[in-house]
Amino acid sequence: MALCAVAQGSLTFYLIGSKPIQPVLGLLFIATIAIYNFSILLSKPQKPENSAQKRVRWFFSHYRLMVTLTVVPILLLAPLFFLVSVPARILLIFLAVLSFAYGLPLFALGDSKFGLRNIPGLKIFLITLVWTMSCVLLPILEAQARQMVTLSLYDTTIFMAKAFLFIGALAIPFDIRDIFEDKQSGLKTIAVAWGEKNAYFFCEALLLGYIALLLFFRVDGFGANFWALIVSVVITGWLILRSKWEKNEYYYFFFLDGILILQYIFVIGLNKLSILF
Repeated sequence: MALCAVAQGSLTFYLIGSKPIQPVLGLLFIATIAIYNFSILLSKPQKPENSAQKRVRWFFSHYRLMVTLTVVPILLLAPLFFLVSVPARILLIFLAVLSFAYGLPLFALGDSKFGLRNIPGLKIFLITLVWTMSCVLLPILEAQARQMVTLSLYDTTIFMAKAFLFIGALAIPFDIRDIFEDKQSGLKTIAVAWGEKNAYFFCEALLLGYIALLLFFRVDGFGANFWALIVSVVITGWLILRSKWEKNEYYYFFFLDGILILQYIFVIGLNKLSILF
């Protein structure tokens, strides 16, 4: 997931015509490791060794190692934080608050305590929002602060809207995969509330929305970037539909998450081919 965040941040830099800013990519990589590990630690089941999920059993069988790989990245974030501009720091603080409030039981209703993820319908929205602001808005803010690019609010909004639709479509299948566990725990996700079939339709609708934005807000016409992004979306739609019958948890991590890296590779690769031919 950390590599996915770096790939999407690099894609943003490439699409806006900026050179990659290493502190931003470093922050994306380290913060993703810290937040994901922290979330797993918070959601530790009573008997992790009996969990149906292989990654949970592995994680808690290497508990000390994973705690170390959570604490060390958090400490490493401090020096990187001061290497970016003030607007980027403000955004990072906001994202940190959202990320930790997502899982921490900061709120109470009667005798039960809960985090933001337990609010019906909010889980996917928060995940998608944090990823979009991290991988799109953060690189744009830092590139503009360093006067490497000039991007209007309108263009920034379109960039973020496209990323939001794409990442949202990729996030929902994970809720569909966990629909049984979420029902048992009382977590009201889109998959639980709407049902598996409707959730899949919603994923495809989000991807169609992404394609519509690509068509109506083309930056370089029907160039290499356009076709590379279209191909990545078509593959994403196929992978999401395939996940209906492919329930192996590693399918989701290697293929669905991996499309975030593959999208960047497609864009870079097709641009290099267009130059050669």
